[in-house]
Amino acid sequence: MRREEDTEWTRREPAPGSPPRVIVVGAGMAGLSTGCYAQMSGMRTRIFEKHVLPGGCCTAWSRDGYLFDYCIEWLIGTAEGNEAHQVWRELGALDGKTVTNFELFNKVTDVSGRSVVFYNDPGRLEAHLLEISPADARLIRSFCRDLRRFTEIELYPFLTAPALRTVREKAATLRTVLPAFRLFWRTAATPMHRFADRFEDPLLRKAFRNIFFQDPEGFPLLPYLFNMAAAHHGNAGFPQGGSLGLARSVEERYTSLGGTVSYRARTEKILVENDRAIGVELRGGRRYYAEHVVSACDGHTTIRGLLDGKYTGPRVDKLYDELLESPGTLFPAVVSAFVGIEGDLPEEDAHSTTYLLGAEEAAALPGALQDSLVVQLRSRYSDGFAPPGKSVVHCTYFSDYAHWADLRRTDRRRYREEKHQVADFVRTFLGRRWPEVAGRIELVDVATPATTRRYTGNHNGSILAWKAFSDADDLAAGLVGKDRMRLPGLAGFSMAGQWVGMGGLIRAASTGRFAVQYLCAEMGLPFRAHESTGTEPWHPGRLGRLPQLDRWFAKERRSS
Repeated sequence: MRREEDTEWTRREPAPGSPPRVIVVGAGMAGLSTGCYAQMSGMRTRIFEKHVLPGGCCTAWSRDGYLFDYCIEWLIGTAEGNEAHQVWRELGALDGKTVTNFELFNKVTDVSGRSVVFYNDPGRLEAHLLEISPADARLIRSFCRDLRRFTEIELYPFLTAPALRTVREKAATLRTVLPAFRLFWRTAATPMHRFADRFEDPLLRKAFRNIFFQDPEGFPLLPYLFNMAAAHHGNAGFPQGGSLGLARSVEERYTSLGGTVSYRARTEKILVENDRAIGVELRGGRRYYAEHVVSACDGHTTIRGLLDGKYTGPRVDKLYDELLESPGTLFPAVVSAFVGIEGDLPEEDAHSTTYLLGAEEAAALPGALQDSLVVQLRSRYSDGFAPPGKSVVHCTYFSDYAHWADLRRTDRRRYREEKHQVADFVRTFLGRRWPEVAGRIELVDVATPATTRRYTGNHNGSILAWKAFSDADDLAAGLVGKDRMRLPGLAGFSMAGQWVGMGGLIRAASTGRFAVQYLCAEMGLPFRAHESTGTEPWHPGRLGRLPQLDRWFAKERRSS
């Protein structure tokens, strides 16, 4: 940044007649979205990010020419004609990109080799399930009937902040919801584990729990049906460039609107004067000032760290004092093992398969929370993830954050040994599954929940923050709708991101839109949003200089 531009932010008072300044903490999807909409609405913004890349958890990293895509498994809003897609078009997220859609959501295979394929098409799914277990015909037909009904419903309320919705907008939502109210109510009130336990076939009992790769525990039927229906319409596809590609595209949109991102800039404190946020202090003591500050980073870090716990209320206290460490409230952390392979992958395998493991085999996975391993053939998702003639596989499992965090803090040698144990397990497992691939595995790169915490700051390494349909759900909804994403007693400050809007990339992006809408209403400014006009074909080179990333991540691996 040029010196005169920097001076604009280090000056306490804004220049006379200049647009309001907004500082955003964090260049994840919510922070970038906040910056984009603020710029579109006539504000001046600057984002401070502690990492060297945008995206937060929506990221990837490079090693030996491979690109290991960490986040997106499916993205709501990849098809035209809905509010989620409109948000992505406004943010430039899909500019020039192709989208990969799959005919199945996931495949589940048990230890005997029996498999269930969760096709997105209700008719094909029904025929397949009936072939597996005719005795479960009633339950199978019930699930597929509900899935058909969800394919007929378009409900994506991502454009207007809840407290600002007009009577017309509320009426439009009611017209969509009321005819299907009983469907929504029944599927939201039916826990998946109770539904699955009614199947006579033991494979179906386990498989239905793992439609979302592993069992998130506590989810009802509704999100499964909603996402499978979206996938059926091509509205839950995989965008070219993956996670880092999505983040880079939104970053490009933000900078094209006149915004600035400062990387390697860790915020240490929100500056407050007379109960009003006036700026931020970075590590090293440098201070920057603005008329409004938006924190789009980890919620606990924001409330208990950047603000010293001084601005809370009953809703915030319940979330961060009572529920934060309560079992089942945060979405589980994951262990990721990326596998670089010389040559192609087996053609007959699904793009995503959950393998159910025996108890003894599962016990060999350090910190595992469930007896399964998810294997995704990432080279089929998008181009550019592997060098020519090579392939990438991504293996994941839900894992206990405390296990890895304690090891990394108290016994680095054992921490590294257990990461090697994960790598050895994956090599052996894939070699047994695909004998023709066993001798072609070039490398395995393992990221633990402690890795996630270190790079993103997310509490307990959770990549989706509060778990939907948990005790935190209604409280988080209150932060957005009732509290307008503000904290009690603190002016000039908002929160955005998954810690207020719940998990999922489209939810994170929409909180940036909501935060700016609330801010515009407060400042008396018109909220403006328009679609990006970018049409240049997307290409892997827009991810950044991969050799440079290779060197940076190699240095980070050595230091850990």
